[in-house]
Amino acid sequence: MKDKFSVIKKEIQLIIDGLALNHIAQASILLIKVSEDLENMLDVAVDEAELVEISKYQVLLNYIHLKIKN
Repeated sequence: MKDKFSVIKKEIQLIIDGLALNHIAQASILLIKVSEDLENMLDVAVDEAELVEISKYQVLLNYIHLKIKN
């Protein structure tokens, strides 16, 4: 399970770094990709702990999306 989330963590950090460097378009594209990856993970998740972890990242991505829009 940690392997799955280590990639997600790295990609989210890339999104945050992209925003800090004002690369909004690249960060937005990566945000969409990571969101889709999380949705796919959610579809096949069976463990409750995994579901909680996925939802944490979804909340974070929603927050980042709101920041990009504003």
